Amino acid sequence: MGFVKQGGFHPGSILFSGLSESTGMALDQINFIVSQVVFLVLASILRTYLHPAKAKASTRHWFELLVGLLAGLFCFGRHAMHLLIMPGVCYIVIAQMNPKIMQRVTLIISLIYLSVLHLYRQIYDYGSSNVDITGPIMVMTQKVTSLAFSLHDGTTKSEEEMNRNQKFEAIRETPCLLSYFSYCLSFQTLMAGPSISYKTYIDFIEGKSIPVSNSISKVLNKMDTETSNEPSPFYPVLYKVLTAAVCGVMFIFLGGYFPISGLKDSRFLVDAAIPFKFWYMYLCLAACRLKYYFAWMFADAICNNSGLGFNGYTENGKEKWDGVSNVDIFAFETGTNLKETIDAWNIRTNVWLRTVAYERAKKYPTLMTFGLSALWHGFYPGYYITFASGAIFTSAARIGRRHVRHFFLKTNELKAFYDVITLIITRLVITYITFPFVLLELGPSLQIYMRLYWCLHISAVALWVLGPFIIPKPNRPNQRNPGNVNVNQIENTLRQVGPITNSSS
Repeated sequence: MGFVKQGGFHPGSILFSGLSESTGMALDQINFIVSQVVFLVLASILRTYLHPAKAKASTRHWFELLVGLLAGLFCFGRHAMHLLIMPGVCYIVIAQMNPKIMQRVTLIISLIYLSVLHLYRQIYDYGSSNVDITGPIMVMTQKVTSLAFSLHDGTTKSEEEMNRNQKFEAIRETPCLLSYFSYCLSFQTLMAGPSISYKTYIDFIEGKSIPVSNSISKVLNKMDTETSNEPSPFYPVLYKVLTAAVCGVMFIFLGGYFPISGLKDSRFLVDAAIPFKFWYMYLCLAACRLKYYFAWMFADAICNNSGLGFNGYTENGKEKWDGVSNVDIFAFETGTNLKETIDAWNIRTNVWLRTVAYERAKKYPTLMTFGLSALWHGFYPGYYITFASGAIFTSAARIGRRHVRHFFLKTNELKAFYDVITLIITRLVITYITFPFVLLELGPSLQIYMRLYWCLHISAVALWVLGPFIIPKPNRPNQRNPGNVNVNQIENTLRQVGPITNSSS
């Protein structure tokens, strides 16, 4: 297996350089796709031949660890050392430091380590979209910090001091080296996430996440005593692989027609009308999102094929395999408010931000959460423009929903009209605040905003500041009416029935 020795920021394997030249795809992207396909096959081996009923937990740990290390060497060459150094330093802190402050020190150290890598890449490989070691280290930062906070909760807090999620994720003792590094380098989540909690991972390794037949029978309301088979991930895996493939192909074709660099073109900046600017930005960002959909859906398929991600059953007894999903494409593309749209994107990162920042911040939780998210992503100016805008628009949207929505809940027709309008507004806002995230640069981003006259920023700030004074807040009784209930009809019915008596007296 050859490696790039000089002249490249991405010193991965050159085994598939011929395929890269013939297809025109970058070698790092070829290596990423090859590794994911291999992971999909190996995941099936982990679920079948190395099933918890057939193999010891230590065997499954070693399999995860060795495959993750080999994949790191294949994709990143000498840079794979960071996959051992960063979690190794954090493990020393977790194991040796006072658990009352250990979680904060772990967060600081991991973010400093990640930040150095971000800056190194930004200096030597500015603005590239290549696959490099910062991606896995970003996921690993989430893992080691969530583990540290869970250990902090489990060793320093009482049950009454923890919320429901913290109680479930709490860890009572420091993991051994094997289970810790196996968790950090687990191949299913190494390259593109999703980040999962240590508790979820250990339950998966030990087979505790696999439902027993009695539980399945109860959920499905079966009265027979026949042994039920374990839920099969075949159809969810097939669906997610096909979805990823479609998104990948669409990205290859549409990315060339709607490049994000087109936003810096003078014809777009100067000559295009504002409606066209929004439309073109929407198409550029929609094309860009396809590569994320490809990576996250394929990673989800790998997790499911290994048996990871089973999330119980629906009320109709249908199996759910969304326990570790990182994106809900339909919910993101059709969300009718900013919160549910954001919640559908990079889901596991949102969970991490909520558990380590939002729920623990004593002051300004929204600002602290967006700040941590920006720092975790890196130091391109576009990131900070997007997250600063996101904090403003999230607060404004919360006020707008609280003060406006009740006017449209009186009839089904008004509610449908409200949903259509908010869907359109949400698309505009997402487009408006996220293009700097992809464009990265400060100057072009500000120039576009000036050409748009900062229209949505001004609207959001006005709603945020003046909304509570201008728009009356709804009365609580009216707020509870869902819109499809005729209050007058209920009152007439109650008059006809007469007073309600207590039948048990």
